[in-house]
Amino acid sequence: MKLTPLADRVLLKPTEAEETTQSGIILSTSNKEKPVVSEVVAVGPGGMVDGKEVKMVVKAGDKVVVAKYAGTEVKLDGEEFSIVKQSDILAIVE
Repeated sequence: MKLTPLADRVLLKPTEAEETTQSGIILSTSNKEKPVVSEVVAVGPGGMVDGKEVKMVVKAGDKVVVAKYAGTEVKLDGEEFSIVKQSDILAIVE
């Protein structure tokens, strides 16, 4: 199956969370939080959204920082994805 975002939506794949902290503490799987950095998989076309022109800034392959509780989680072919509005993306990681 293939997901294609509509309007100003962006399809993201969460990056793997760190297993240990910088100080060397090993994290159990139950204490992990949702990753904040994700990889852009697909981008909607933009266009008119709520009467305003939206130009898509991110592109597939970009690593981005996303608001912590933003978007809708989707599971497709055993993989987890997130669909967010472009405005929920806080920064592009370079």
